Amino acid sequence: MGLRRRLSRPMRSMPHGRVIRLSPPELLLLGFGLLSALGTLLLLLPISAYEPLSWHEALFTATSAVTVTGLTVIDTSELTLVGQIILLCLFQLGGLGFMTFTALTLMLMGMRVPLQHQNLIRENFNHTSFRDLSHLVRTVILFTLLIESLGMMLLAVAWVPEHGVWWGLWLSLFHAISGFNGAGFTLWTDSLTTQVADPLVNAVVITLIIAGGLGFVVVAELRAMLKGHRLSLHSRIMLHATFWLILASTLAILLLEWHNPTTLGGLEGLGVRLQAALFQAVTPRSAGLNTLDTAALREPTTLLTMLLMLIGAGPGSAASGIKVTTLVVLLLVARSFIRGSVQPSAFGRAIPDSTVFKAVAVALAVLLLAFTCLFVLTISEPGKQFLDLAFEAVSASGAVGLSRGITDELSLPGQFTLIVAMLLGRAGPISLGYFLATRQPHGVKYAEGQVHIG
Repeated sequence: MGLRRRLSRPMRSMPHGRVIRLSPPELLLLGFGLLSALGTLLLLLPISAYEPLSWHEALFTATSAVTVTGLTVIDTSELTLVGQIILLCLFQLGGLGFMTFTALTLMLMGMRVPLQHQNLIRENFNHTSFRDLSHLVRTVILFTLLIESLGMMLLAVAWVPEHGVWWGLWLSLFHAISGFNGAGFTLWTDSLTTQVADPLVNAVVITLIIAGGLGFVVVAELRAMLKGHRLSLHSRIMLHATFWLILASTLAILLLEWHNPTTLGGLEGLGVRLQAALFQAVTPRSAGLNTLDTAALREPTTLLTMLLMLIGAGPGSAASGIKVTTLVVLLLVARSFIRGSVQPSAFGRAIPDSTVFKAVAVALAVLLLAFTCLFVLTISEPGKQFLDLAFEAVSASGAVGLSRGITDELSLPGQFTLIVAMLLGRAGPISLGYFLATRQPHGVKYAEGQVHIG
C-alpha cells in the first residue's frame, strides 16, 4: 500500500476495532511534523508575539520546541504570554513523546493499539512486556506531572520573592517543565547565567534534568525497588553510567575551566565553581540550559561538551543522542574483544547479540546525521568558524539546544538544515530501533568471509 493512500486513509475498521494503517516510523515523523506545523501556525498569530514572526522563525521555534531541542532564532522575550504558553505546550508534548500520547488517546477512545505500534512504544521506553502498557503510560504522565510540580514549587521559593507572585510562579513553571523535558528554553536572553551562584536553583534544575534523563522505566523500577523488587540490568547500567559520566565530566570541566576568567575563573568561591561545573556537566546530555557562557568555553571543554551531547541520556527519556546504554554496550564490546571473551557482559549478565547490533546501528546513525548536518552547514555558512558549526550540528542532531551563539546568524538553508536534523535526531533513533526490533530472519544463510579490521 502506497504512502499517499495510507496518509489519505490512515484508519481502517477491523472486527476487533479500528487500526492505524501507518507504520510506526511514519507515524512518528508525521506526528512531529504535524505538531511542528500546528505550532508554527499558532506562533504566527498576532497574539503570540509583540512583533510578528516570519514564517521561518515560527517554523524553527516550533520544531525546536516539539523536538525538545531549545535552539532559537528569536528571543523568547519577544513572545507574549500566549506565545510562551504555546511554546511550553509544544515542548511538554514533545518531551512526553508523541507515541505516548497516541497510545493514551487510542486507549481512552477504546481503540486497539496494533502490535507493531506497541513494539515502537516498547522500544521508546525500553519496556519488554505489553501487559502493563496502559499502566506504564499512566506512570509516565503522573510521574512527569509530579516532578514538574515539585520543581515548580521549589523554584518558586527562589523566584517569587524576587519577581513577584505571578511572574515568579510563571518563571518557575516554565523552567521546571523545560528542565525536566530537556527542552532548553528559558525566558531570559542569557539562559540561566544570572542564576549561576544560586544553590537552590542549581540543585532543582540539575535534579530535574537528571530525573528526566534517566528514563521512565528506570524511575518505575526505583519505585518498585522500595517494595523489594530488584533492578534490571538496564537500570543498573543506567544508574552507574550516569553517575560516572557526571562525575568524570564535572572533574574535567573543573580542570579545564578553573583558570578561564570568562567561565569558572570569573566566579568567586569554591562552592559556586563546583555547582557551575556540575551544571555544565549535566546539561549537555539532554537539557540545553546553561549557567556558563557556552561560547566562552575553551576548545577542550567545547569538544567534551559535544561528546556529551552525542551520548545523550537514557532510553525512554526526552533526550536524544545515541543514549548512555548504547555507549556502555559499545564499551563492553570493546572490553570483551580485548579480553578475548565470547560475549560482552555486565553485572553477571550477558549482552545479547541483537542488543550489540542495535547499539552499533544507532551510534552509526547518529554520527552520520551529525556529520551530514555539519557537511551541509560548511557549504551554506562559508564565513562561520568550523568549531561553531560543528557544535551547532551536534546540538541539533542530539536535540540538546546548547549553542555558541550563531543560530540566529545562520542563513535560511542553514536553519532548514538544523530543522531536519532536529526532527531526525528526535525520531530517527526510535524508528531505527523499531526496524531492528521487528526485522525478519532471512531464509538464506551465506558462508562466512574474512574481513580485516584495524
